[in-house]
Amino acid sequence: MKLTTAIMGVVLTSSAAFAQQQEANAPSLALINGKILTMDGQSKVAEALAVRDGKILVVGDTATIKAVAGDRTRTIDLQGKTVVPGLIDTHAHFKAAGLSDYVVNMSGAKTVADALASIKQFVAKKKPGEWIIGSAWHPPSQLAEKRYLTRQEIDGVAPNNPVYLRTVGHFSMANSMAFEKAGVTKATPNPSGGSFERDSAGDLTGVLVEAAIDKVEKAVPEWTADDEFRQFKLAEGVLNSFGITSVVEGATSPRDIAALQRVAQAGEATLRVGLMWRPEPPGENAAWEDIMRGNGASSGFGDDWLKFGGIKILYDGGMTLKTALMRDAYPDSHNDYHGIAQQSPERLKELVSICNRYDWRVGVHAVGDKGIDQVLDAFEAADKEKSIRDRRFVLIHGSLIVPEQMERAKRLGVRVDLQNVFMWDKAATVERFLGAAVANRAVPTKTLIEKVGLNSLGAGTDFPVNTINPFINMYVMVTRKDRAGGVYGANEAISREQALRLYTSAASHYMFEENEKGTIEAGKLADLTALSADLMTVPEEQIKDIKADLTIVGGKIVFQR
Repeated sequence: MKLTTAIMGVVLTSSAAFAQQQEANAPSLALINGKILTMDGQSKVAEALAVRDGKILVVGDTATIKAVAGDRTRTIDLQGKTVVPGLIDTHAHFKAAGLSDYVVNMSGAKTVADALASIKQFVAKKKPGEWIIGSAWHPPSQLAEKRYLTRQEIDGVAPNNPVYLRTVGHFSMANSMAFEKAGVTKATPNPSGGSFERDSAGDLTGVLVEAAIDKVEKAVPEWTADDEFRQFKLAEGVLNSFGITSVVEGATSPRDIAALQRVAQAGEATLRVGLMWRPEPPGENAAWEDIMRGNGASSGFGDDWLKFGGIKILYDGGMTLKTALMRDAYPDSHNDYHGIAQQSPERLKELVSICNRYDWRVGVHAVGDKGIDQVLDAFEAADKEKSIRDRRFVLIHGSLIVPEQMERAKRLGVRVDLQNVFMWDKAATVERFLGAAVANRAVPTKTLIEKVGLNSLGAGTDFPVNTINPFINMYVMVTRKDRAGGVYGANEAISREQALRLYTSAASHYMFEENEKGTIEAGKLADLTALSADLMTVPEEQIKDIKADLTIVGGKIVFQR
């Protein structure tokens, strides 16, 4: 009798231990009864999945997932909702999403009067002498007057405050007090690669072009470290609300890197960030080489939350700014104007070569076809010194790339990270500046897929130049329609699956992370987004209205509508 009791005790103890072990190995999260678009190599569709330790444990049907769930597993019934891999924006300046408390919101201005009223309202909350900074916006396409604000107009609503209004990185505006703080007068000469615009009498209009921006930008006080920590925290939450789980930060300053590192080290990151480091404008080659040599780090240094992607270099301007460097002169040019290069082709070759020498991958901003020619020349020259073919150098934007340039990029293993969403509210401006034929060949997504390959492309937004909304971006890819319903380059429309892959499986290649994320497969990071509607079946016009209902990063819910 005593022996039997002892045996039963052992059995019960063993059963309890087994149950504890089974519970310890159970998933932390299970999603069931959904439509899961895995975006794997076979485009499989599943019904459920389980997550453990921040990674996908198993993907299958609801019965399978229920069988592996434990008492402590949080189970979410999707009730038929579509789940996709966490979305990846491959080019954004996303800190801007966290600046709502810090800058004048210019995004809603439709007229010059609207813009001035927004500034006046913001100034009323500030003390005399405090700097007034504007959010990113695009006056030529946004305002009914199709122009920038003048220094005198801004003075009228902010006579006692320096005002600096950024736009999309190539033009800015400033008032008289801002010029005074920056030491800029009507006698200040234009810098190489930029200008202080002047009226017919030689007076400053308030508009700064390209390289002239730095003169005033450097006079603007920097945010405190605590401000920047909060701004990035807020920004990550905003991107999560759109289903975005990873982003490539398009031009990261050292201060931004420090703030993002602080967020990650505090365990408060909800967004995975790839860094395209933009050092200060380079001086002599030796100084640039010292920066590249640095402390021995290079592209790829970091972890799943924060990682160096490469060096960002600016080359030309933009389609909507009349500064993209073009092979043909601008249609209304009276002096054979082809756009702006921010440095010589020879200088670009030198910078790219030095980066390559120290194992830094390079991404170069190039929009116009002539600018793209010269960037590819620089990449080819670097490749002859040290192969770049498996390094995924990046042509950033590449909006007006042509087929033979695509073939050159393919031979070099160069990525093209494009932004269809430029055409959402700026297509008419592109047409006005460059003509209908150029507007129709802008952002040639279908041809790029055919010539370069889907996995060598990515879909970013260049936020805040454009909306961060990925579903508007995908809508433009699929329909080639702008906000007004106009169709530009209908022959370059792509399928819904291709559009989604540009945000998921293809986008993951940017940071060499295709084995870690971008598809829903066992062993990959549990970065997931549940949608308000099925992207694959919803009526085409409703693609732009889809929302993220649930965003999961590393197995943790970071946003729920």
